[in-house]
Amino acid sequence: MRLGEEGQVWPQLQKTLALAKIALAAEQLGVASESLDMAVAYTMEREQFGRVIAGYQAVKHKAADMKLKTEVACSAVYYAACVASEVLAPEGDQQLAAELEEAAAMAKGYCSDTVFYNAGSALQLFGGVGFTAEYDIQLYFKRAKASELYLGNGAAQRELIAAMLLDSEDAQ
Repeated sequence: MRLGEEGQVWPQLQKTLALAKIALAAEQLGVASESLDMAVAYTMEREQFGRVIAGYQAVKHKAADMKLKTEVACSAVYYAACVASEVLAPEGDQQLAAELEEAAAMAKGYCSDTVFYNAGSALQLFGGVGFTAEYDIQLYFKRAKASELYLGNGAAQRELIAAMLLDSEDAQ
């Protein structure tokens, strides 16, 4: 059984893979955001040396970095979703189809890095108790590590983006 005429299937498969990357990036964004929320909530209640650990500068900086990465990842996912929406619309701009793969790679690459950073940082802020079944952050960390590998990790997405930018005929 053929899926289409010769040379016609690969572009459709590329579009499907791009959409899958966007969906996975959105999931990773959710995990990154929830990891941040859990870390903030925990550091606001955990006391050490007579004060909550959220008052320490190192904890504040870690939380701020997590928030910055989450917001940038959110923008990347929204952009990729907007491009996908335009490409998939019946009267959509098909010239954006070439941009879809790049937008998907940017979203997936950045979200892969962000989810692993946020979940790892949250686990670090929880300390040893974060690895126990008492707190769900250990599940988010495992999910972050697993989802990082699906459809290519951040480094693989950066390689793809670099190839799109530099390996074109215009760059030679």
